[in-house]
Amino acid sequence: MPSDIVIPVSNPAEAAAGQTGLWRVFKPVIDKGKCVRCWVCALYCMEDVIDEGPDGYPVVDYEFCKGCGICANECPTKAIDMVPEVRE
Repeated sequence: MPSDIVIPVSNPAEAAAGQTGLWRVFKPVIDKGKCVRCWVCALYCMEDVIDEGPDGYPVVDYEFCKGCGICANECPTKAIDMVPEVRE
């Protein structure tokens, strides 16, 4: 049996087809006051759009985020709120 575990990850695609943030209705907003940097949100993100920001906290790439809410659902400290998308 192989000892290496392979975890498939879906990365955002380049080109207009991958920019799914344009049709998002709700977006995840991370409250750094509640976030404990456990990275469960990034682990469950199907589009792999949650990355480490310059301050060490998770940030969401809204250009590719679909707004599915899985990250908010799985966050153990409820540090992610799904808020309505406002376009100007």
